[in-house]
Amino acid sequence: MPLENNNDKGVTGAAKFVTSTLGNAVGGVGRTAGNITGAAGRGLGDTITSVTGSAGKPVGDAVGNVGTGVENGANNVAKGVENAGRWKS
Repeated sequence: MPLENNNDKGVTGAAKFVTSTLGNAVGGVGRTAGNITGAAGRGLGDTITSVTGSAGKPVGDAVGNVGTGVENGANNVAKGVENAGRWKS
């Protein structure tokens, strides 16, 4: 009969449940905020390009790229928060 080695019992199990729940919630909120910011940045960039034509395209592209960068950064932070909540490194 194999010995059960479960470290997720008692206080440790409760702590992991709480941190996992909080990590998932905070990560989800962070990801949502990043996605909204990224979409808004890309939309603003597209608007700048549409209004100014080829003269404003570099500025519009830059604004859109900043929005995408913010979105990607927020998603990476959110994933890290979720992993920390799961006690993963």
